[in-house]
Amino acid sequence: MAACTPRTHEPLFRDTLREGGINQYFFDMANIREHCSWVHSKQAEEATQKAKDIVRMSVARTVGLEPLQEFDLPMTKVALVVGGGLAGMTCALSIANQGFEVHLLERDKELGGMARRLRTTLDGLDVQGFLRDLVRQVYRHPAVHVAHGATITDVSGYVGSFATTVRYEAGLKVIEHGVTVLATGADEHRPTEHLYGEHDRVMTQLELEARLADGDDGVAASSSLVMIQCVGCRTQERTYCARVCCSQAVKNALTLKQRSPDMNVYVLFRDMRTYGYREDAYRKAADRGVVFVRFEQGGEPQVEPQAGGDGLSVSVMDPILGARLLLEADHVVLSAAVVPSAGSQELARLFKVSSNPDGFFQEAHVKLRPVDFAADGVFLCGINHYPKHIPEALSQAHGAAGRAVSLLAQDTVTASGSVCEGREQACVSCGACITACAYGAISFHDTPVGKKAVVNPVLCKGDGLCCAKCPTDAIRLKHFTNEEVLDQIDAALAGP
Repeated sequence: MAACTPRTHEPLFRDTLREGGINQYFFDMANIREHCSWVHSKQAEEATQKAKDIVRMSVARTVGLEPLQEFDLPMTKVALVVGGGLAGMTCALSIANQGFEVHLLERDKELGGMARRLRTTLDGLDVQGFLRDLVRQVYRHPAVHVAHGATITDVSGYVGSFATTVRYEAGLKVIEHGVTVLATGADEHRPTEHLYGEHDRVMTQLELEARLADGDDGVAASSSLVMIQCVGCRTQERTYCARVCCSQAVKNALTLKQRSPDMNVYVLFRDMRTYGYREDAYRKAADRGVVFVRFEQGGEPQVEPQAGGDGLSVSVMDPILGARLLLEADHVVLSAAVVPSAGSQELARLFKVSSNPDGFFQEAHVKLRPVDFAADGVFLCGINHYPKHIPEALSQAHGAAGRAVSLLAQDTVTASGSVCEGREQACVSCGACITACAYGAISFHDTPVGKKAVVNPVLCKGDGLCCAKCPTDAIRLKHFTNEEVLDQIDAALAGP
């Protein structure tokens, strides 16, 4: 079939073959859209010739295709949700409300995660009231089993039949489950700059929000307060934008102006990113007298103790005025970055899932599989994916629950036939394939010809890394064999 990407339409044609009594692995799709027409849109004649080459190579490959069989795996109709924040609880409740048992693991002594430190949102949501109601629903639901102070020590198995070992204060427990959702949340960056931790009048936005909610008269009585954006992010160490910081700063600035209209509030920023309808709040803050001062990368503000006083002095280069401003502040508030939660990399290793360069979990495909990991049966939601506002996290939690339930509702799940297989006679037991496999699908086993590397087809995802690493060609990837690839190369070189 010469058409577009097999990502979207290959399953349809495979189903058609199967219904016609033909093995589905005899199908091959020549991608003449992404691999040809889209990248050569201004070279019509050359693109047409390349399309012919791609089709000819596909035909050559199909000559060597062999019938493969998929196999069914039993489904344990239990879900495991790791993380008891807003996203984790929402996901667990969504799964439980659809009739399935859920184990909800939380490393802290109480549920809520980062939401415990938030009082309101820019839209006016009472976060603590919403959180209390959600926690009450979780504890009262008979199908949700909550564990506090839980640490995962080992994970084994595969989609439909996972076994996760959890350490509690009382000991160890093994939970058998069919699917997993990682909703481990994130942490607030602990700044090392701008005198944070050295001066009691320097705080983060979350700490300011807590003080305002607790009725701290010292902050409310300030005559001047300076906020500094992008602390700990958009740097060489962390290149990403934390997304929620600008809205948090605008929200707290509006609260300060509401309580003390005469207070001078300054927001020092590189780029204000109150996207969507939050732009209205930014304009409202400016109308109420909040002063926004832009600085450029490399010209970050400098904070120093005020000479002869308890306050602080903040200097910043204003690129519009072309001059350095000196601001006297009673308090300095840092909009600290959102960073991956402690232990997230260990969980990634245990569940054999991927993280992006910033340390956040990475889905299988941003468009085609947005809440899936590459490892089957494992899903993600919340700010362990990337920094996001509460409505986004809750929407993603419902999406992850939907994907999990789509598997739990089945009695079996089907595993692909395109997996690797070992050839014992050629194996020299070097272990190169074991280190290359990201899914733990290969291990040494005693065989009649000695200790050899054996592939577990249930865990194998057919990525072929082990084939590339093996020095003796002892591992073969079904449906993408060396012979099939060489036939394609020969067809390409042979010409029309």
